[in-house]
Amino acid sequence: MTETRDPMAPDGAVNPIDTDYKVGQDNIIINVGPFGLDIHNRVFAVSGLLVVAFVVLTLAFQNQVEPLFSGLRNWLTSSLDWFFILAGNVFVVVCLGLALSPLGRVRLGGTEATPDYSYLGWFSMLFAAGMGIGLMFFGVSEPLSHFGSAFGGTAAENGVRTDWAPLGAAAGDAAAATRLGMAATIYHWALHPWAMYATIALGLALFSFNKGLPLTVRSVFYPLLGERVWGWPGHVIDILAVLATLFGLATSLGYGAAQASSGLNHLFGVPLGNTTQIVLVIGITAIALVSVVAGLDAGVKRLSEINMVLALLLMLFVIAVGPTLDILTGFFANLGAYLQYLPALSTPVGREDINYSQGWTAFYWAWWISWSPFVGMFIARVSRGRTVREFIFAVLIVPSLACVLWMTVFGETAILQVVRDGYQAATEAELPLQLFAMLEALPLASITSFLAIILVVVFFVTSSDSGSLVIDVIAAGGKVDAPLPQRVFWCTFEGLVAIALILGGGLVALQAMAVSTGLPFTIVLLMSTVAVIKGLASEPRAR
Repeated sequence: MTETRDPMAPDGAVNPIDTDYKVGQDNIIINVGPFGLDIHNRVFAVSGLLVVAFVVLTLAFQNQVEPLFSGLRNWLTSSLDWFFILAGNVFVVVCLGLALSPLGRVRLGGTEATPDYSYLGWFSMLFAAGMGIGLMFFGVSEPLSHFGSAFGGTAAENGVRTDWAPLGAAAGDAAAATRLGMAATIYHWALHPWAMYATIALGLALFSFNKGLPLTVRSVFYPLLGERVWGWPGHVIDILAVLATLFGLATSLGYGAAQASSGLNHLFGVPLGNTTQIVLVIGITAIALVSVVAGLDAGVKRLSEINMVLALLLMLFVIAVGPTLDILTGFFANLGAYLQYLPALSTPVGREDINYSQGWTAFYWAWWISWSPFVGMFIARVSRGRTVREFIFAVLIVPSLACVLWMTVFGETAILQVVRDGYQAATEAELPLQLFAMLEALPLASITSFLAIILVVVFFVTSSDSGSLVIDVIAAGGKVDAPLPQRVFWCTFEGLVAIALILGGGLVALQAMAVSTGLPFTIVLLMSTVAVIKGLASEPRAR
């Protein structure tokens, strides 16, 4: 072992490096071009050309690609739902196994490393990583959808359709349908997605901080590929990571545009349609570019702090003026229901609730996995100095509880409006509008709805600018301070991909590309679990 200064560490910090893993990494080819670019030739070129070609072809053949995207999404989720569900279970089991095993004693950054952040600061950043456009879009719509399906909202002539409701149905029993609907929602936002993030984050942190390899996905596979990780096998891994992240982000940006345009229509009568969504994507991408140019601390960090304050204010307002006691007691009831139904919800075979397992879970897992390089790299960068055990428990539990609270506040409030007050506006609204319909039944609806629009926009911006930074790190061979023009390129094309998908089929096209890129990266992530175990086993503390 030797001590090496790490450019991402605080001033004066050193990083114990496992020299056995240093050999050959200089074979990553970096090219400084006439425009000041500092890129990994093959990863940047291939992924960049594929993204440009996708945008051009999708815009040129909008009518032809729409049924293609729809068919692709339906085939992938219906044929491979068992694979996605099984993979999600593997990540949870591996994470818990590592945390409880002797490997959990390994410290990220080496045996003498100390945490860069206090517990409070670290937990706050993990919480921030869990907040996104998805929580705004699905915070009301998903609990309402699952509640309605279980309670009888999709009743057929001879009863409730069991293929539609999660785990069948609870027809006529509002209390049971509420708990089942909330458990089915929390399943998509708690342990499983965070185990996906923890898996890749742990690998990135271990092989960067402990082994001294570049902060890029290929480095995780050194125990499996050896020196080949610097050749085309490693190039393919990083290219898949770039494409998965880009299309995962584009899906989120598309959801954000749909919800923001619905909110603007609800408040100000702005016309709905692709034109409004495209204008929003262009405008918000421009703001994200300003943030990217400003840099990580002045841009991304400041916007993230604004994000957190606005989200907290909105959530506290709903708790205060909504059914406060029901929300507070519902948090624990929903958590208990989640644990109760977790084994059945995570069963990969023999499912009759195919709309839920295929239409919701399979898509979600592919979407979360496509986000995993993005969120995983952020988590890795703020987790130096933590043991594997505290890392896994914190990454799995803290953001999961935050998501349970968010879904309870907004979902429970919306469901109680239906059950107790007979308020049907939210259930009758389109998915992007359901949040605003729920807020309409509370005091100061115009103010809170406008705040929600701002929050969606800021989430949109922070996802775009921080995502472009992560993509650029991967495309630059692990460099964390690559030149500005490269970050501008990726930020711009995130917006263009979102526009192309909106025009090429809307939300269905967005979901299709998230699933399509999430599928191969699921295989990459499953392989990484073996590499992470081998890497941890070679650490002095583990031995």
